[in-house]
Amino acid sequence: MAGAEPTLVAGGNYIKEGLDSAKSTCLIFSAEEEVGSLARSLKLFEMTGVNLLHIESRSSVRFPGQYEFMVECAPGGNLAAAIEKLQSITSYLQIITRNHKDNTGTVPWFPQRMRDLDKFANQILSYGSELDADHPGFTDPVYRKRRKYFADIAYNYKHGEPLPHVDYTEEETYTWSQVFNKLKTLFPSHACREFNHVFPLLVENCGYREDNIPQLQDVSNFLRDCTGFTLRPVAGLLSSRDFLAGLAFRVFHSTQYIRHPSTPYYTPEPDVCHELLGHVPLFADPAFARFSQEIGLASLGAPDDYIEKLATCYWFTVEFGLCRQEGQLKAYGAGLLSSFGELQYSLSDKPELRPFDPAKTALQKYPITEYQPVYYVAESFEDAKEKLVKYSQTIPRHFGVRYNPYTESIEILNSKPQIQGLIDNIQQEIQILVTALRKL
Repeated sequence: MAGAEPTLVAGGNYIKEGLDSAKSTCLIFSAEEEVGSLARSLKLFEMTGVNLLHIESRSSVRFPGQYEFMVECAPGGNLAAAIEKLQSITSYLQIITRNHKDNTGTVPWFPQRMRDLDKFANQILSYGSELDADHPGFTDPVYRKRRKYFADIAYNYKHGEPLPHVDYTEEETYTWSQVFNKLKTLFPSHACREFNHVFPLLVENCGYREDNIPQLQDVSNFLRDCTGFTLRPVAGLLSSRDFLAGLAFRVFHSTQYIRHPSTPYYTPEPDVCHELLGHVPLFADPAFARFSQEIGLASLGAPDDYIEKLATCYWFTVEFGLCRQEGQLKAYGAGLLSSFGELQYSLSDKPELRPFDPAKTALQKYPITEYQPVYYVAESFEDAKEKLVKYSQTIPRHFGVRYNPYTESIEILNSKPQIQGLIDNIQQEIQILVTALRKL
């Protein structure tokens, strides 16, 4: 998506869109509350030849008695030198940029409010009728026109609006029915117990049946009631960074289009069958929802090489993960649970199985157009989450992040007073639990 990206301070009111903040850099810093503190700070930018596009100030919520400033820096000048000098005279400095290839030690921009997802939701890798030459629908003008329809409604969606309702055609519903009927015969024996617990609930509450393609709004409402996860329509494939960022908010970007009718058991990209039959059921499971969100939280502000590693961990877990339950292998990855052929193959003696270890899994290469030669096995969702949290601590990031479900925002944890306040809140919550336990 062309245009500016926002700069937003968690818990604050900075919402500034620059001329082109894919190239600009925003700095947020605190200085002692005394006359001339801002002027001295701004002098550094003049000395280093850095032009400022925007300046804001307010009383600091991190350091009572101090002011907090936000400046948006245009490309050019010696920004690295300006940052180094600024660090020496300020008590707090945060750097945010959408440019991942600069040399200033900055943090790549990431969404901090739920509505920020609007800023990248349309930065997709392909759009509507733009299909590859080997796509089953490439030579079908009717299908291409239909794909553009789905892309347009997703492209125009904004946070807070009802999810778009789609009237699927008879042909589309028939394609769904072929996939639905084929897979449901395998779920009881091949899917993990959590999946098989939720699937009947989707049938009961969300219209999962062979003659009906469920609506995203109905499914999203169900997930919200179960774990707080919600769905958001997307017109096509997002970058790994942007897709994982959505998971940090417990938001799953879901397509609504369906595969070409000529190949009901194959699709070269995620479609509504993959999303609703593969992904959705486990997002209703609390342990799996926490695991998925941890991958998203770990991605926020991470360097590009770690985004690739996290995306690989996602591939071998959320997409193609296996787990052990009561001594038997079961599938929990959406790529398996939405593919009749690979679901059977993955539990056979043909592929290689390895224990899930994020540090090793993150380096594994994988094919995207054939069955996986290697699968990683998790002992449980909780075990996988704990391993991922431990792995995320190795990501070079000078702050922590926390999702606040009350404000649907990401809190950046980078000051002692702020963290102490959270500790105090946690202690109060623990005291409530202790009191309740004593009453029992």
